[in-house]
Amino acid sequence: MDDISLGDNPGQHRFELKKAGEVAAYAEYNVLKNALLFTHTEVLPAYEGQGLGSKLAKFALEEVRKRGVHAIPQCQFIAGYIRKHPEYLDLVAEEHRRAYRL
Repeated sequence: MDDISLGDNPGQHRFELKKAGEVAAYAEYNVLKNALLFTHTEVLPAYEGQGLGSKLAKFALEEVRKRGVHAIPQCQFIAGYIRKHPEYLDLVAEEHRRAYRL
């Protein structure tokens, strides 16, 4: 998996995972005052089933942690990742956890 790169594309408001230089997955977000609101995550069909969505979710949530803001997981993929990885639950403010079944 040496051909994978992860990064933020602030112009497109999304985190991207590229494989061999091509966008394979992305997680769209809106920047709020103290949070990133995740709205949609997609793995392109040619790249499904390779665990790339999980790698992208982990990267995106680590970026939230580095920035010192909260995550609002409106996107069901990000919410589901947090359910499976409770070490990221602290990134979601208490008042948002119930809405996303966290």
